[in-house]
Order: sequence, then structure tokens, then C-alpha cells
Amino acid sequence: MMGRRARCRSAGSSNQRNLMRFPFFYGWLIVGVTFVTMAIGVNARTAFSLFFPPIISEFGWERGVTAGAFSFGFVVSGAVSPLIGRMMDRFGPRGVMELGVALMGGGLLLAPLTTQPWHLYLTIGVMVGAGSVCLGYSGQSLFLPNWFIRRRGLAMGLAFAGVGIGSVTLLPWVQHMIEQTGWRTACTAMGILILVVLAPINLLLRKRPEDIGLLPDGDAAPTASSAKPVSNIVDPVWAATDWTLRRALRTARFWWIALGYFCGLYIWYAVQVHQTKFLLDIGFSPNVAVWALGVVSLLGIPGQIWLGHLSDRIGREWIWAMSCLGFAICFAALIALKYAAVLPLVYLMILTQGALGYGLTSIMGAVVLEIFQGKNYGSIFGTIMLAALAGGAAGPWATGILYDRFGDYTIAFAIGIAVSALSAIAIWQAAPRKIRAVAGQLHKVRGAG
Repeated sequence: MMGRRARCRSAGSSNQRNLMRFPFFYGWLIVGVTFVTMAIGVNARTAFSLFFPPIISEFGWERGVTAGAFSFGFVVSGAVSPLIGRMMDRFGPRGVMELGVALMGGGLLLAPLTTQPWHLYLTIGVMVGAGSVCLGYSGQSLFLPNWFIRRRGLAMGLAFAGVGIGSVTLLPWVQHMIEQTGWRTACTAMGILILVVLAPINLLLRKRPEDIGLLPDGDAAPTASSAKPVSNIVDPVWAATDWTLRRALRTARFWWIALGYFCGLYIWYAVQVHQTKFLLDIGFSPNVAVWALGVVSLLGIPGQIWLGHLSDRIGREWIWAMSCLGFAICFAALIALKYAAVLPLVYLMILTQGALGYGLTSIMGAVVLEIFQGKNYGSIFGTIMLAALAGGAAGPWATGILYDRFGDYTIAFAIGIAVSALSAIAIWQAAPRKIRAVAGQLHKVRGAG
């Protein structure tokens, strides 16, 4: 028994040494795995926007009922989000990601058996919805920010830009399969892809650099002769607090973030789920509608990277506000398209949604971590994402219901503009800049000191 334990410890030490022999910082490998996982995992869920029209045509269900399966997935996501946060705190990212692979892959493989609305709610809603919490923005934001401090926004922007690459490669492929062999074949293919690609690569993940003897950003360990690093802490009393979920729930900042994230995902998915059908309704061809969905995510690639990097220089609040402005302009362009269905307005809608709006994701993890950093970050972030995912559920559902009630999307899109403004205001009120400064604002901390 003692010999077996010694061999296990020796093997563990050997694995750590092997990880540290990489010619580059292991954190960038973590970014790469996240990039691929997001490219496939997030777009597998986004593909519901492509499945939406043929499902309606085949079954004749109301749009609100059909879109409700996607929204129900967010309800499920929200319900399991705090649990996923606790699992991350306890088991780390490998267990969480592999659970997500099994759920999402299984849900997509079972969805083609759908004959009743509840079948869609069970597969796309419960299984894909729960899996997406693990594989999507929520799950990745639970551990990726640990690997970087100075370049946190840039790293997350790069990782999440995988969504854009996936959209311009996977979504046209899915649409082609839908046109050639039907939505069921496309759904099955996505399920197989998730299991074959994502299951093995996510075994490379680690929760934090300290687990393998490294420091964030790949920094060298400090020595007696090295210069004292500059602290980014603005509020020492807040930063020194041992933040538990219960303590966080008693702060106004927690609820401002929750409100901001609820509104952020509301506007994100209200557009994403309904824009394809809206463009078809006002006379654009299926190719234009699918192209628009793909290019939005394509523009999100430079948008997320640039805005993530910029947030490291000017602060998270400014970038959140810019992204919300992008969605507000997007909604305004969609309203205008009803009265003038011209391509320049489609271009404006695509540009502002992708290049600006998608910047939200590059700072979601950073905002929470910089306010509630500590050993319970996963539980706190997971609980905040309960509110965020509730917004993701409310957006498509409310937009569909408003369409069914009024016969067009004008009121729903106008509400989206107001929700965009509210989201920006909420994150300014949360004010992560008043707790920890980003790298580009450290001079203000030094000046204050």
C-alpha cells in the first residue's frame, strides 16, 4: 500500500514536471483548449436558430412554444449554475467540462427523435442547456481568469473568440446538412463532433497555475533582489475580506452584477434566436439570413480580442458600456429594417452586434473575480450566472411572446434597447474599478499610495 502511494506521488510529480517543460506558458494551452471548446460547444447551441425554421415548418408549432425549448434550456442552465460553480471549487475544470460534453452530446443525439414539444424541451432544453453551462461562457469563466492577471481581458477575449471561428465554419456546414438531409441529421452530426473532439482535449485543463508550480501570466517566482510587484488593490478592506456566497449576497455589488448580467444575456439571446426568422420574414433569402448569423460571430473574433485587451487598459465598465451600446444600435437597426429592408441596415446590425456587443463575454469572469476574488469565487460566480442565464431564457421567450401578441417584433426590439441601457448602468454601479485596478490603471493606484 505504501509503495503504491509513493508511486502515485512520484507519477503526480512527474506529470507536473512534464507540464512545466512546455516552451511557453501553460496558460496559453488552457486558452487554446477553451478556444476549441467554445468554437464547438457554444455554436452547437447557437445552431438552434438554424433548426428553428424547419422545426416550425415540420410540426406547425407556435413560435413562442418552439423558442420556449431554447429558453427552457436557460432555466435549466440557471438552476444548475450554482451547482456547477461548487463542482468547480471542489473538482476542478476537467470533471465539469467532461460532464458538459456528455450532457450536450447526448442531448443533440437524442433530439432527432423529437415528435412532441416536450421531447424538444427535454433534449435541447434540459440536456443541451445543462451541458452548455459547463462548456460555454459560464463554465470557462470559472477557471480561465485564474491563469492571468495583467492580460486577463486579452486571454479571455482570445479564448472566447473561438465562438466566431466556429460560427463561420460549423454553422454553414450545419445549414448545408439541414438543406440536404434535414435538421435531424445535422443535429446528430453536431452531437458526434462534441463527443469525439471535446472529450479528449479537456483532459488537459488545470484549475490554476499554482496547481502545477506556476504563477499567473507565466511570471517568475519573486526573489529577494527582485522589485516588489505593484499591487492592483484599490480597496484593501474589501479585498482582504474572505468572500463567501452568503457574505456576497448581502452586498449591493452582487445584485448590481446580477442585474447587469441578466440584462446582458437577455439582449444577447433575444437577437440571436430571432434574427434569422426575422430576416426571412421581411424578405431576405435564407442564405443572407444564415450569412448574417455567421458573420456576427466572425466579427466577434476581433471584437472580443480587442475589447478584452482594451479592458485591461481602460477598465471593465467602459467595455461593458460599449458592448451594451452595440446591442442598442443593433436593436434600432432591426426596427428600421421593418420599414426599409435594405442591406446597409443588415450590415449595421451585424457590425454593432458582433464587433461591439460580443465584447460582453470577454469581461464577464473578470468583473466578478476582481470584486469577489477568493476560494469561493466559483460558487459566487455560479450563483450570479443564475441571474444571467435567467436573462438568457427571458430574452428569446419574451421576444417570441411579444411577436405572437402584436404580430411583429417592433415592441420587443424597443424593449431590447431599454434593457441594454439598464445593463450598462448596473455594471457601472458594481464598479470593479473601485476594488482592483486593471493593468493600464495601476498608475492611479501608485499615485493614490
